[in-house]
Amino acid sequence: QVQLEESGGGLVQAGGSLRLACTASGTGRFFRINYINWYRQAPGTQRELVASDTGRGITNYADSVKGRFIISRDNAENPVYLEMRSLKPEDTAVYYCNANLWTPSTGSNTSWGQGTQVTVSS
Repeated sequence: QVQLEESGGGLVQAGGSLRLACTASGTGRFFRINYINWYRQAPGTQRELVASDTGRGITNYADSVKGRFIISRDNAENPVYLEMRSLKPEDTAVYYCNANLWTPSTGSNTSWGQGTQVTVSS
């Protein structure tokens, strides 16, 4: 069973940086990430899409994070990172990764991670 896990959240002062990671497991050796999204949800608000990678070299960012957040990966499919800099208190939220992965045994399926808390203090 394919699972996603976020890591790298924590407490940081305004202006600081964090790098979140989204790691897929249960994929076997050969798999492909068709697309991946990073969402966030602050208390009392709806889940918000902040960044996406279409898997074709196209990335999109919410206006609120454009120029500050970057989706990246090392020379591998796994993990995928969300690099966040110049963090603001309004970036405080639980961050989730959501990805569509293909494996030879399961085909393409969409999964969600459990989320990682990011807290930015003023």
